[in-house]
Amino acid sequence: MFYDIHYVTIVFLIALGIYAVMFQHNLIKIAIGIDILESGANLLLIVLGYRNGGVAPIFTMAPQGKSMVLPTPQALTLTAIVIGLATTALMLSLIVMLYRHYGTLDTREIRRLRG
Repeated sequence: MFYDIHYVTIVFLIALGIYAVMFQHNLIKIAIGIDILESGANLLLIVLGYRNGGVAPIFTMAPQGKSMVLPTPQALTLTAIVIGLATTALMLSLIVMLYRHYGTLDTREIRRLRG
């Protein structure tokens, strides 16, 4: 049985996001690639903080001998989700402004029309 499937998923998400950012020319696809990249980073933070058989740190009557799940990666992930939402909103608003100004979402065409 393959037990490290979550690490394979993380590598796949990050690779897919980097591919979309580097090799796509549509601004919407680039924004989606950045969101996929952020999801891979968030999944990495959650996986690093997970402990098998651990209990939530908010649970005060934890049985003796039980390990607690790390709360710091969870807090970092929540912060990263909020920051990712703000950056996505900013990216999409800039994409809408670029589309209104240039009439296209293709980065090659925008570069050509710029100068």
